[in-house]
Amino acid sequence: MSNIAIVIFDNFTDIDLWLMWDLLNRVRLEGWNVRILGEKAEHTSVTGIRTATHGRLEDADWADAVLFVSGPGTRDRITDDAWLSKFELDPERQMIGSICSGSLILAKLGLLEGKTATTYPTSKPVLENLGVEVIEKPFVSHGNVATAGGCLAQQYLIGWVVEKLADKEWSELIVKAIQPVGEGLFFEDAERLAKMYQPAKASAAG
Repeated sequence: MSNIAIVIFDNFTDIDLWLMWDLLNRVRLEGWNVRILGEKAEHTSVTGIRTATHGRLEDADWADAVLFVSGPGTRDRITDDAWLSKFELDPERQMIGSICSGSLILAKLGLLEGKTATTYPTSKPVLENLGVEVIEKPFVSHGNVATAGGCLAQQYLIGWVVEKLADKEWSELIVKAIQPVGEGLFFEDAERLAKMYQPAKASAAG
């Protein structure tokens, strides 16, 4: 069984949640469970979309992988000690990652100490002020901690999680499936794609 937690908050970037949610839920394995966590029953994105959560922030402590989305709301969260105190994450037993300015949260949680990281360009000065060396790459990982910069860099972040918690074949399939036809999937992949997607899976909400 693999439990993946996506952490959201008010004023999150829509694509950073929904692309992550979509890609993770393409894995069709028994016991593969993806949940959206927050401090409230629902959070509102930067464009005004209300999104229900499946559980509390504290539930992230028991997940196999914890992923933080980004958005203007990260600036509020990194100054909210009560919010940050909800987490007791452990990179020794959990995969922990972020997309774009979600890296600011990882830094405030002490997960990027002594590590390089990447983030969205407008977040670079903030992350550097938190004592993190920022490098211009789409994906940076150190053991079980990873950061991705740029919305489409989610393919690397999710691929990283899926390869470790599922397997390399699932990871490669998911990354290829979102690329333009001929650049990712080819028509001859259709039979393999259909075969892998056939097994039923439980509701992602658990």
